[in-house]
Amino acid sequence: MISIRDVSKDEIHSLIKLALDIKKNSGFYSRVMDRKMLAMIFEKPSLRTRVSFETGISKMGGHAIYLNQNDIQLGRGETIADTARVTSRYVDIIMARTFDFSTIEELAKNATVPVINGLTNADHPCQILGDLMTIQEKLGKIDGLKLAFFGDCANNTCHSWLQVAHKIGMEVRCAFPKGYGPDANILRMSKDYILTQDPKEAAKGVDVVYTDTWISLHVPESERDKRIDVMEPYEVTESLMKLAKPKALFMHCLPAHRGQEMSAEVIDGPQSVVLDEAENRMWIQNAIMLRLLKLA
Repeated sequence: MISIRDVSKDEIHSLIKLALDIKKNSGFYSRVMDRKMLAMIFEKPSLRTRVSFETGISKMGGHAIYLNQNDIQLGRGETIADTARVTSRYVDIIMARTFDFSTIEELAKNATVPVINGLTNADHPCQILGDLMTIQEKLGKIDGLKLAFFGDCANNTCHSWLQVAHKIGMEVRCAFPKGYGPDANILRMSKDYILTQDPKEAAKGVDVVYTDTWISLHVPESERDKRIDVMEPYEVTESLMKLAKPKALFMHCLPAHRGQEMSAEVIDGPQSVVLDEAENRMWIQNAIMLRLLKLA
């Protein structure tokens, strides 16, 4: 599971179906990963990625090993290739949360066990698949819907949506200030999208309203105040939500900053499904692990 662009429409539907079954019948899967080991490599820290993977494999009878930059010498004292080869001798599956997409590619190229992209600066496949699972749960389908993404549309989450949406017949509308739009290479790989600087235009009649933090970990301190100023018109407020469909979902991959990318009334309101998203990361990741290990 290296990039969301490599996952087919049939695989998306199959993973969601499996994840929903694991969630509903977790006891049935409680020993399916017995004695299986997951190595979790973290260049970038994360509450949700660590806890969801570690708890998820434990619920299926397996075990996880947490490895941060102080535990290993990924790409510094030891090559990425050697890290992949050695780790493969100890564990059954590897998940890595890294800065550069090339690191995931190098790990996957040299590992002899499955590798999962837990996040890179380029894309966020597990998040998007968990989001799709949540949309399926709440709206009953994922195809034929409209999703509006607000704010920083040059980040990994928006890029992932653009790469997956056309596979399932979903339209993505990106609303962003000038200079913060999707990468041209991503757009060339995508279709069924709309780019606009008008947040109201983007919100009209959509099924899902999505936003993300304006200030990711890789953003330099010197740029933070500027970002907050230019992004302010793209804050998701109650008035913006009213332009979407009455039963539209509000989604955010977290961590969130109330009063910046969305108001407290929106993220803590009845249309918000952010906690469901966070939980479903675990169930979809369990499905991914089982499929990669050919256990389901």
